Amino acid sequence: MPQRHHRPGGPASLGLPATAAPCTGRTAAIAPPASPRVRLTPDLLDPADPALARAGGPPGPRLVVVEARVDELYGHRIHAYLAARGVEYEVLVLLAHEQPKTMDSVFRVADRMDCFGTSRRGDPVIAIGGGALTDVVGLACSLYRRATPFVRVPTTLIGLVDAGVGASAGADRGRHGNRLGPYRPAVETLLDPAFLATLDRRHLANGLAEILKVALIKDRRLFELLERHGRDLLDERFQDPCAGAVVLARAVRGMLRELRSDLREHRPERLTDYGHSFSPTVELRALPELLHGEAVCIDMALTTVLAERRGLLDAGQRERILRLMRRLELPVWHPLLEPLTLSEALTDTARPRDVRRRLPLPSGIGRGVFADDLTVSELAYSAGELRRWAAHERAGAGVPV
Repeated sequence: MPQRHHRPGGPASLGLPATAAPCTGRTAAIAPPASPRVRLTPDLLDPADPALARAGGPPGPRLVVVEARVDELYGHRIHAYLAARGVEYEVLVLLAHEQPKTMDSVFRVADRMDCFGTSRRGDPVIAIGGGALTDVVGLACSLYRRATPFVRVPTTLIGLVDAGVGASAGADRGRHGNRLGPYRPAVETLLDPAFLATLDRRHLANGLAEILKVALIKDRRLFELLERHGRDLLDERFQDPCAGAVVLARAVRGMLRELRSDLREHRPERLTDYGHSFSPTVELRALPELLHGEAVCIDMALTTVLAERRGLLDAGQRERILRLMRRLELPVWHPLLEPLTLSEALTDTARPRDVRRRLPLPSGIGRGVFADDLTVSELAYSAGELRRWAAHERAGAGVPV
């Protein structure tokens, strides 16, 4: 039986600045009204900050599920923080990359909750890790006594701006990502950019793809910030307290505004589904070659070319978008962009939405429209154009696509 740790032992909410001005304050609320509670909490593991110990409910015992790599890097600080705050806790270390996002992982979390004696209402489970881990913990909590609360602490960029702030949880099944799972938002999500200081460059770029998604379909100003600061954010791992905070805040707010009115995805048209029409099929068939954000970027590159062919973008806008993707060190093409895969992806995407396949496309930079008449031949032609652009860019720049 794992041993519990017994040790003796509200920041003010501030609005984030709209421009890269000097930033102050330890905690900033960035969720619009009526959204799941999401807070920017710098230096979350500082024992002087009570945010993590108080997250999700009154003081009490906490089961903390930590991703294995996060435990290697921050385990000692997590233990020291909980001990200093006088929290009775137990830590479960879980290997949680995309491949093990299975029901076996979900059951392992549920079994530990049972051994720990997690109550149905009063003892929120704390999930510290990437999007795969927070999805697994969210699904386990939705199943355990049907209503166990949980707190998300995402530690990857894609977790901070996408997986960590959504309302869904889930596990993969067969060749389908997130095929099993409910809409079960966390009672609270705490975002600490300090975790990104130890994230490798590829995974930072992976998260930038989800930020670019929001920029392309909803927020022209965010697109311009990425053009100006994107490479610096990669180089500095989002540790600039101003530019990094502004980019993160705009991306998260953009996601939450879309989610706020439709947490359970009843509407067939959601702008934040952009980049997720063909990427789920491509990502799973390419595993482990592509990360989630890389597959999303390939999807966005394809639909950018398609949007230009339809007159929704001009040639200059298409070039800006594709070149920004490459500056952010993201791929724009993959051999799986072939007619059979695109046909199957189009069919699979239509099932959870409706038979008309209303898919988001960019309409200018920072705006989006929905199309219900995409054809496989049109997609294949656009994929061919994208392949030629990528080959030309690779030959000219001497960098991998």
